Amino acid sequence: MVVLTGRGPLPRTKGIDLMAAMKPRTGDGPMEAAKEGRGIVMRVPLEGGGRLVVELTPDEARSLGEELTQAIS
Repeated sequence: MVVLTGRGPLPRTKGIDLMAAMKPRTGDGPMEAAKEGRGIVMRVPLEGGGRLVVELTPDEARSLGEELTQAIS
């Protein structure tokens, strides 16, 4: 097995497979919505961990906003 890096290949070392480091998950983060490309991406933290990620069109986002406003009135 050969692992490619920016400095050339690293040989396999005595039965130890080398792999890319994974970034630690430091938390699920806040609720957020951001325009990405043509759509709006909404990220909602879930109870128990993880996040719900939904991509909406501007019309769908507007409709969701109206529904949520009615729900809390």
